[in-house]
Amino acid sequence: MQTSVVPWFRGEEARVFGKGTWLLVGALVLAWMVLSGPSAPSGALDAGSLPDKPVRDVVPNRVVTWNLCNPCETGNDDRAAEIARYAPQVIGLQEACVGDVEKIREYLENLHGLVYHVEYGPVLQSWGRCGGAPWNPGGYGEAILSAAPMTDVVTKEYPDGGSEDRGYMEVTTTVGGRQVRVFNTHLAERRQESFREDQVGVLAKEVARHDRAIVIGDFNAVPEASELTRMWALAQDADPQCRPSATGTCEPTTDWQSKFDYVFLRGYVPLGQRVHPNPVSDHHLVYADVKPTPRR
Repeated sequence: MQTSVVPWFRGEEARVFGKGTWLLVGALVLAWMVLSGPSAPSGALDAGSLPDKPVRDVVPNRVVTWNLCNPCETGNDDRAAEIARYAPQVIGLQEACVGDVEKIREYLENLHGLVYHVEYGPVLQSWGRCGGAPWNPGGYGEAILSAAPMTDVVTKEYPDGGSEDRGYMEVTTTVGGRQVRVFNTHLAERRQESFREDQVGVLAKEVARHDRAIVIGDFNAVPEASELTRMWALAQDADPQCRPSATGTCEPTTDWQSKFDYVFLRGYVPLGQRVHPNPVSDHHLVYADVKPTPRR
């Protein structure tokens, strides 16, 4: 049996929708697609618009510490944009989910032309904080991003984290043209001074093994807190005006006007530090420019 093909339009309809009309319709559809833009999430780029290679250089002697705030309703493209403002050589992140950091890293490269290596120091597998499958929740803790490769990666949990597991990680990388041991930590929550004191003891013992070290992180303690005494004995703050005494002038690094976030220097001298309040986190982004001291 032969099947007949029924045209879409007959008679007057076919004459109205002639070839020229269809060309016009096609042009209007194409114009609408161009004007409406991609349907990707905010800040994303389609594959055809990604840069072929990095288009920006980092500041080779600049380091950042930033508590991302978790849980917070924040887009990783917005987090990446805050970091990209300052293009640091090294970034230490706390309250960081592995999946979020990977997305931040991708946005830094694809949207801002900044390429970083990454190492993770998770202390928890937390579905509530980081999502993932119930049987395979995301890792939560610290992360370090570095424009230079990182070696000799060590991640440690403190013997007692307090109300939540806490730890530190350390890597060897390059800052200011010199090899340096970089530490990133997050100490026990506020009002848990005794736990933080023990944690600083563990951390300080490891930092003391290195003549050149940069220690960044959220210490959850103000500069004059007794639990930070051992850190102040080993290193200086990247803010030259900040001291563990009433005579020091320490700029707040949190929305509640306390200084909890530090860049401690050992074998480096500070050239300047800036604290950047932002709408993305309840902690300010802290960045410091540093200079290696000559070896004796």
